[in-house]
Amino acid sequence: YGDSMSVDQTHFHEALRDPAAPIPAGLVDPQGSPAGRRFNVYRNNVTTSLMDALSDGFPVIFKLLGQDNFKNLAREYQAAHPPSSPLMMMFGAEFPDFLRSHSRLAKLPYLGDVAEMEYAMRRSYHAADSIPIDPAVLGTLAESSLLASAFKFAPSFQVCTSAWPILGIWRFNSVADAPKPTPKAEYVMITRTDFDPVPEEISHGDAVLLRSLAQGKTLEKALDSAHSVEENHDFGRILQRLLAGCALTKIELKG
Repeated sequence: YGDSMSVDQTHFHEALRDPAAPIPAGLVDPQGSPAGRRFNVYRNNVTTSLMDALSDGFPVIFKLLGQDNFKNLAREYQAAHPPSSPLMMMFGAEFPDFLRSHSRLAKLPYLGDVAEMEYAMRRSYHAADSIPIDPAVLGTLAESSLLASAFKFAPSFQVCTSAWPILGIWRFNSVADAPKPTPKAEYVMITRTDFDPVPEEISHGDAVLLRSLAQGKTLEKALDSAHSVEENHDFGRILQRLLAGCALTKIELKG
């Protein structure tokens, strides 16, 4: 579109995201004529591509809202939150909070949490590969050493928590013959052993433990946090699931 040096780039990008914005001054086609029609076509293609990327990235939200409602929200979202990276596979990071704060969605308070789980699944899928620890390493550690150790997780490992049945909602809208979700709070762990991430329900204590460990706390401190919400928390149970999901990459003694 003509000489890019003659066009204010800030106005160009703003107009690109807002269909109602005027054509940037100085924008001409290869023949030197005002590029109004060409720019509108380009602007529409960009908007459509971003909206398609959002619906591809949040298929459950798309299904819950329906095509027309999702399309309207996606148009608002892409105008307010343009991509910050050319990697469109990760477009939509702010979408969960966008849904939570949208006044028209106040009667659907679970949408933001479901979207957060969908985005966590996407992060897990695209995360770098890692080498899991050998479970035999655990057998070489004394209990005191294990309690004083910090755990490192695979980049694909994710934890989501919600006051709503996010996993049940996700399965009901993604998996054939899945049962209807039961109204309850749900805590979800996402692991990836091969190519596709696998979500599974965990307990409240498990979620608190895993988030504490992910923050760099020792196992002893993480267990204290878990026991504060789940008195009879079973660490052995969640440890087995972490090992089976190739979620642990390193255990290191602190101090």
